[in-house]
Amino acid sequence: MLAAGALTTIQDRGRPGWAHLGVPRAGALDAPAADLANRLVGNPPGTAVLETVLGGLTLHNRGPGRWAALTGASGPLTLWWAAGEELSVRMPAYGLRSYLAVAGGFDVAPVLGSRSTDTLAWVGPPRVVDGAVLPLGEPTGAPRAVDVPPARRPGGLRVLPGPRADWIRSLEPLFASEWTVRTESDRIGLRLDGPALERARADELASEGMVLGAIQVPPSGRPIVFLADHPPTGGYPVVGVVHHDDLWQCAQARPGDPIRFRRAARG
Repeated sequence: MLAAGALTTIQDRGRPGWAHLGVPRAGALDAPAADLANRLVGNPPGTAVLETVLGGLTLHNRGPGRWAALTGASGPLTLWWAAGEELSVRMPAYGLRSYLAVAGGFDVAPVLGSRSTDTLAWVGPPRVVDGAVLPLGEPTGAPRAVDVPPARRPGGLRVLPGPRADWIRSLEPLFASEWTVRTESDRIGLRLDGPALERARADELASEGMVLGAIQVPPSGRPIVFLADHPPTGGYPVVGVVHHDDLWQCAQARPGDPIRFRRAARG
């Protein structure tokens, strides 16, 4: 590793099932992009990849040549990474997170069954830094020549009903407004600016379990969409949940980008 960029972590499909011990699931925020990268180089599903924010990543191949694929904000792109060559991920023209898969995967030690880095409790491998040496596994499959990344759905992120919608006077502003991604957004949550959602109740809500994609409304009235490193519990009302198949779009939203929500169709 010659340069790690702004934030590079190792991610696979995460470690669900440990919330009762306070451990977030982690995993690639743009799961379809990570899965696509693995398919392109012939890796099994869930093989560890690198997730990097806004480029700036440069690696040097100390071993034999192997296939590599870049997806997400920068892809898809498949290439042969020869022995001794450098591989760089530049600033993408659109999107936020890029995923680099290498044939054989990044073979760091798993923690609680996953090689994912959790940025809330820092469970799993540490964040990738300049000069890091990352071991690679043995390639097991042939690369795929053609594949298709997911398309952004028109009309906004689909939202399923949440358990505490009655704590907000009206949800119409959530669906009628165009929200703006705030700079404080990270792997824990997508923080949004827009009109404050007015509370219908002023009392306190006891902490309760959170799910991936939960839309929580803090005292500011401006929603947060919980992403892969979200805490297991929260004390503010959850008014909706972003549909699982739309969450990857949150991973690619840059600060200042517009976000819209729409009610998920029933049935």
